[in-house]
Amino acid sequence: MESKDSVKANGAQDSLESNEIEQSKVGIMRALVERQDPSAKEVDNLTIRRFLRAYDLDIEKASTLLLKYLSWRRAFVPNGYIAESEIPNDLAHNKLFMQGVDKKGHPIVVVIGARHVHTSTDEFKRFVVYSLDKICASMPTGQEKFIGIADLQGWGYANSDIRGYLASLSIVQDCYPERLSKFFIVHAPYLFMTAWKTIHPFIDNKTRQKVVFVENKKLRSTLLNEIDESQLPEMYGGKLSLVPIQDS
Repeated sequence: MESKDSVKANGAQDSLESNEIEQSKVGIMRALVERQDPSAKEVDNLTIRRFLRAYDLDIEKASTLLLKYLSWRRAFVPNGYIAESEIPNDLAHNKLFMQGVDKKGHPIVVVIGARHVHTSTDEFKRFVVYSLDKICASMPTGQEKFIGIADLQGWGYANSDIRGYLASLSIVQDCYPERLSKFFIVHAPYLFMTAWKTIHPFIDNKTRQKVVFVENKKLRSTLLNEIDESQLPEMYGGKLSLVPIQDS
């Protein structure tokens, strides 16, 4: 039987070898995408690594999706950022907030589902990109992921926006891979499950594993497993006030 020290040493060796494989593939993928799109020279190694990890280190798949992302970004965000003047209606809903970090240092994002009302799918997509860019820009050095809480208290037919939900899902999965750490869905009414059945088939396996439906009676204990009380929003018994994404 192997000793604990031996097992620990073997684990460290496996981790080192895994990192070396990743680094090697990052280099190969960089050369590949830069030949096809010179703008890829502006992409950092962490971004390339996230695309690789999202596709199980498959260089061909990851390269194809990164090139697609670069093309999409040029067309959809031609100025390099989404201005608040481009998303007035979605900002006015005051539905997305960012404050605090979880126990692993991931920024905490809260979405109030009942405040979303469909106006324009194109504007909502710009709002999603604006929000994700702000979330990513807020991350401290060495941190790449965020944790999300979707609160559906009071959610009803007026808030159901399947086209918008699918568009935002596509953006998160295809353009911001390996950015989501975990996504809690809380206070979900029975009515929401009808919408969820439509959305669920479009969620990739890796993202599905990060989605957690939380029972009301276990809400506080579940969140406290991930988030210190000092960092938990007041609405869940914590200490922090919600901060709108545009003010964070």
